[in-house]
Amino acid sequence: MGIIVGKVEKLFKEISNWGRKNSLWAAIQPIGCCGMEMLATSTPHYDADRWGVLYFESVRRCDLIIVGGYITKKYLPRLKYVYDQMTDPTYVLAMGECAISGGPFYDSYAMVTDVDEHIPIDVHIPGCPPRPEALLDGIRELQEKIQEEGDLEGKLPEEKVEWRYEYSGEQED
Repeated sequence: MGIIVGKVEKLFKEISNWGRKNSLWAAIQPIGCCGMEMLATSTPHYDADRWGVLYFESVRRCDLIIVGGYITKKYLPRLKYVYDQMTDPTYVLAMGECAISGGPFYDSYAMVTDVDEHIPIDVHIPGCPPRPEALLDGIRELQEKIQEEGDLEGKLPEEKVEWRYEYSGEQED
């Protein structure tokens, strides 16, 4: 009896990973020059839909966030707020040199030089700006990671709920 239950559990995990891999709903952050390349992946020439990636406007239903372009210190709390509102498990792609290491703005007082210190990045896509083909390769790499995931125990962090952003309506200087 235990062998059958083990095989059924393994089959269920494989089917659920296949479903999560092929139905990524992406919330995009098209900032700067990376935003144009990101939006180009949804055009008929590249067609991200055939890879199972749909850009969706409601972050509460998305499980993938594509952070592309420069992230300022003023924008970072809002990015964290969007990340907190997304469903679990949440996958994150960092697109472009600005999102990965600050890019040409690395020594600016207003730029975040490493987004990975603030939200966990699953796949880094280098380039300035990376071509749509590179973004599709990053999506395929993420899909391979999702397929190889055994279960969701390591992907559902408790600390995600700790951080809360309270918007007061006033802008910070």
